[in-house]
Amino acid sequence: MNIGNWIDAFRPADGPPPQELGAFMRWCLSGAWPALWLAAALSAIAGALEAGTALILGWVIDATVVSGPDGFFDGSNIALITVAIGFFLIARPLFFGLSAGSNAIIVQPNLNPLVLSRLHRWSLGQNVTFFDDDFAGRIAQKQMQAARAVTDVASEMINVVAFALASLVGSVFLLTAINGWVAVGLAVWLCFYIALINWFLPRIRKRAAARAGARAMVSGQVVDTITNIKTVKLFAHAYHEDRAALGAMSAFRNRSLEFGYLAAGFRFALMSLAGILPVLLIGATVLLWQRGMASAGDIAAAGAISIRIAQMTGWVSFTLMAIYSNIGEIEDGMRTLTPRVRLENAPDAEDLDAARGEVAIEDLSFAYGRETGGIGPIDLTIHAGEKLGVVGASGAGKSTLVALLLRLYEPKQGRISIDGQDITSVTQESLRRAIAMVTQETAMFNRSARDNILYGRPEATEEELIAAAKQAEAHEFIEELEDHKGRRGYDAHLGERGVKLSGGQRQRIALARAIVKDAPILILDEATSALDSEVEASIQSALERVMEGKTVMAIAHRLSTLREMDRIIVLDQGRIAEAGTHDDLLAQRGLYASYWERQSGGFLDLKAAE
Repeated sequence: MNIGNWIDAFRPADGPPPQELGAFMRWCLSGAWPALWLAAALSAIAGALEAGTALILGWVIDATVVSGPDGFFDGSNIALITVAIGFFLIARPLFFGLSAGSNAIIVQPNLNPLVLSRLHRWSLGQNVTFFDDDFAGRIAQKQMQAARAVTDVASEMINVVAFALASLVGSVFLLTAINGWVAVGLAVWLCFYIALINWFLPRIRKRAAARAGARAMVSGQVVDTITNIKTVKLFAHAYHEDRAALGAMSAFRNRSLEFGYLAAGFRFALMSLAGILPVLLIGATVLLWQRGMASAGDIAAAGAISIRIAQMTGWVSFTLMAIYSNIGEIEDGMRTLTPRVRLENAPDAEDLDAARGEVAIEDLSFAYGRETGGIGPIDLTIHAGEKLGVVGASGAGKSTLVALLLRLYEPKQGRISIDGQDITSVTQESLRRAIAMVTQETAMFNRSARDNILYGRPEATEEELIAAAKQAEAHEFIEELEDHKGRRGYDAHLGERGVKLSGGQRQRIALARAIVKDAPILILDEATSALDSEVEASIQSALERVMEGKTVMAIAHRLSTLREMDRIIVLDQGRIAEAGTHDDLLAQRGLYASYWERQSGGFLDLKAAE
């Protein structure tokens, strides 16, 4: 039996994350509670044994006083000696070991992946707007920050709080057995201790949250700069980015200083209060001893208890400060990650059956939350196997139309159906599996060429992978790839966002990915606009092969790529202004004809067209 598996580290959460701290913590830790309670119980037993240490010490001293120097090891103390040896050599090491093992093996290695996987899974389901409105680095930082903080809070509550509370309760019982007034003295001291904690910890929690937010902004700023490092260098803005990073770092430093001043004051106040406890308890027991109401062993037991609690005060206060700091970070991460910025599947959503790939758009309108702009109303049918070209100036609504087809946004009105199925009634995963897409800004992962192509269909065979690469005219250059770790060919990594490839090579990888996906609907969104004419010509045949047998929507500024489309529509201010074949549209002498006339080398002059 592997106790390391007592917590299912990747168990899905039940429902969405709550936006209230206690409920959020329970959501994060659901499924792990039996193991957490076991670990807490073992820690509490180990803490209670601390009071037993002082008790046995007192018994031994009293027995020594009674027996004298020569009589301690005679037969009258055999039971006490046996208990002491069994306690210190068996019981205490056993329960401390079990407590440490439960925390180090069962709790800590599993809680972090449990919470992080749940937060990451939730974030993946957020709408694209969620990611558009924030730094990628900041979102990642918040996920890791919240997971680490939840793990630390749970671990420290078990390792310290349960231990300290049990030790304290045991100490109260022991002091009560010595004399009730000594226990009263401890109770009075505890009142001051709790009052001090209640004053400091909420302030620590608040400043910790501010520090966590400032730290995440540093990560976001740095990652944003590094992600766009080529633009930074091309515009010679290293100084500007340095100033921006230093500004974020300065804010983080200021929040850290504010936290540090408060933390230092907290530790000083608590340690001063801790120094009072041994004086109070030992002094009170000595007075009782003078009056014949306590033994020498009682003085030793009270001294051991008071010194242990005083030492524990620093440990516990430091831990409580860390717990409250982590709670502040949890709240900060919770505010960022838990908002519902998402499109949910319908409760009864089924998988899309898109065998033919006919797309019907009816009375479709969308305006990004504004009264004007966006698109619509649009009525359009793309027949199965038809190749449709889409033309329009910047802002005409081309990319918005694609985003609505992929259901990245919900339309203001109207509907889109594929093979007669309303896309709002099918699962988003099945919808997007039915659509392959090649864009101008080709998305590449810093993974192998094989992984990037198989992203289209991970279950594809090696033969299908190579066939797709050959069809996209990518096989030859892939075989010549080698990365900095010596990995070659399809195993070579492509660098972040595919930076180690040329634009044409990235497009070929993207085409291979679309081919291996083999979806019935294909969208080409400016797929060749970033390439020069020579490179475009070299992969035009690959594009034609990709389009065979597919329902195609091709968006292009380079109008020469659309001449062979079955039909072309012209979007203007979000509406279909013209529709027809290339020759029909030229004959109409309208917008399309004016775009064609303004081309230079096959490019659409957008500024002139607007």
